[in-house]
Amino acid sequence: MYKSLTWGTTTLFASLCLIFISCQQLESETPASGETSTPAAMKVENKTSMPGNGDGPLKKKLDEKKEKFNEKAPEDIKKLYAEGIQAVVDDGTLDAAKKLGDKAPDFTLKNALGEEVSLSSYLNKGPVILTWYRGGWCPYCNITLASLQEFLSQYKAEGASLIALTPEVPDKSITTKEKLELEFEVLSDLNNKIAKEYGLVFTLIEGVADKYQKGFDLHGYNGDESNTLPLAATYVIDTDGTIKYAFLDADYRNRAEPSDILEALRALKQ
Repeated sequence: MYKSLTWGTTTLFASLCLIFISCQQLESETPASGETSTPAAMKVENKTSMPGNGDGPLKKKLDEKKEKFNEKAPEDIKKLYAEGIQAVVDDGTLDAAKKLGDKAPDFTLKNALGEEVSLSSYLNKGPVILTWYRGGWCPYCNITLASLQEFLSQYKAEGASLIALTPEVPDKSITTKEKLELEFEVLSDLNNKIAKEYGLVFTLIEGVADKYQKGFDLHGYNGDESNTLPLAATYVIDTDGTIKYAFLDADYRNRAEPSDILEALRALKQ
C-alpha cells in the first residue's frame, strides 16, 4: 500500500515572491510573507511516502496561491528564495528527518489552555496525525490548516487524533487557532525542541532570515533569534509509535494532501 521513501527530483515552477505584509493581510491578493519563487533550472529533491498521488483540493488551492504570486514576483526575490529552498536540500535536512517505519519520539508540550499534552497519551486512544506548520504568518500554512480542519471529522471517524506543532510562541499559536477556528490540538514547540528530535529543523539562509525579520518579525513570532524553522512535515503514527505515513518536502509550498492522510489511516485497519 505504501511507497518507500525515496529521493525524487522535482523541477520547481519559476515562481513566487516574498512581499511582507501584516498577519491580517495574509489571505489577501497582495504577495505575503514566506512566498518564494524558484527558477525552472533549480531542482529540489523531495522525500515523500504517500498512499495517493498527492493531487487533490489542497494542492489546487496551494497552486492557485503560487500562480497569483508568480505574476508579481520580483526577479531578485525569486533568486533569493530559490536559493533558500535549495539550501534545505543541500544541508541534508530531508535525509535526517524521521521516515516511514521509524519510531516517533514521544513528547509532552502544553496546549493553549496550559494543559500538558503528550503524544503517548493520544496514541493510547488511537493513531495520531502529527503535522508541523511554520507560523500564522505563512499563507500556505493557513490554507493547509483550514483544509485539515475540513477533514477532521473523517479522521476522528477512523479513531485518529490530529496534532499540529509550530515554533510560534503560545500567544501566536492561540491567535492562529482562533482565527482559523481549529478544533484540534495546536501546540507551541518552542525553540523547535520536538522538531529537532524528528530531524526537521533547518536554518534560514542569511538573506531569507533578514527578509522574514524585517517583514513580520520572525524573532517575535518564535521568541528566539535562531532563524530556524521546521519542515512542513506530516506523519501518521500507529498506536505502537511506528510512522506509517510520512510527507517530507524541501519546498514548504508542497503539503500532504488531506485525502492521502485519510487513506493512510484506513490502511492501518487492513
